Amino acid sequence: MAGTRKRSNIELGHDAFLDIVANLVGILIILVVILGTRSQQVTEQLQAESEVTESDLAQLATATSRAEAARSAYFALESELKQTSLELKSRQLERDNLNDLLLIASEKWKSEQEKLDQESRKASQLIAAQSQLETELESVRGTRTQLEASESPVVSLEHLPTPMAKTVFGDEIHFRLKDNRLSVVPLDSLVEAIKRDFTRSINGQDGITNSRVGPIQGYIASYEMERARKTVSQGGRVGMATQIQLVGLTVEPIDEPYGQPMDKILAGQSVLDIELAGRVASQTTITVWVYPDSFASMRKLKELLYERGFPTAARPLPMGQPISGSPNGTRSSAQ
Repeated sequence: MAGTRKRSNIELGHDAFLDIVANLVGILIILVVILGTRSQQVTEQLQAESEVTESDLAQLATATSRAEAARSAYFALESELKQTSLELKSRQLERDNLNDLLLIASEKWKSEQEKLDQESRKASQLIAAQSQLETELESVRGTRTQLEASESPVVSLEHLPTPMAKTVFGDEIHFRLKDNRLSVVPLDSLVEAIKRDFTRSINGQDGITNSRVGPIQGYIASYEMERARKTVSQGGRVGMATQIQLVGLTVEPIDEPYGQPMDKILAGQSVLDIELAGRVASQTTITVWVYPDSFASMRKLKELLYERGFPTAARPLPMGQPISGSPNGTRSSAQ
């Protein structure tokens, strides 16, 4: 009886242990299922977040690439714009230089045309003079015997032509533009000084005389005068006469560079303003002797004078050549 009860107690204890183990196993199974479910959810969430991040990174990479391309395009466009601006300035400068060269060529063409006109007039005058001389020759032959028996009257003629001929009425002011510096050329005063100097130095001998006058307003003039005895006819009578003629003239400053800079001229209150003060624009012509290194400044000067109403004539000179003149000098053509 006692043995039967003991076995019953052991079996009850064994069953209780199995129940506990079964319960624990069930709980573990439930935990494993729950953990698996949660792990799957977390995995899916991480994958979703990973997909979102990769998408964002792709979009970010695309935006970055576009921004870099736009930045490169901006710098390329800016460089092209600068290059275009430089080319535009270069073309503008070339156009201005071409305009200056065209102006000088036009003045040169007019000068050459005037020379041709002068040569045509001289040819006509020579033909007329030849006809007149042939007529006078007959008269000379008829009076030759009388002239040999009597003393021929001597007629003294002095001729001092102005070296620069003018085609305009009124005053003409001469300027020199070199090294982008403007100065007044006192041409009329120098010519008057030449007349006085030659009158004082004449010694009655024929030939060529060289001399120099000045300085006047910073300029000196070197000149050559020729004195010769020639046969002339006056009132049907022929005699010997003394002819005095200017052979050549050069005008240049004492020092180089000489004159006021164009910046000061354009700013006002300069030598140009002093010379133009009180003058009537319609009765005054400006002649500018200009060198190649100052063609651009010549264009600015002409614009300034045009605004003030003064006609201007440009007289181009090659580098190294001073202002010069002769009895057959060309005339200024104002614009």
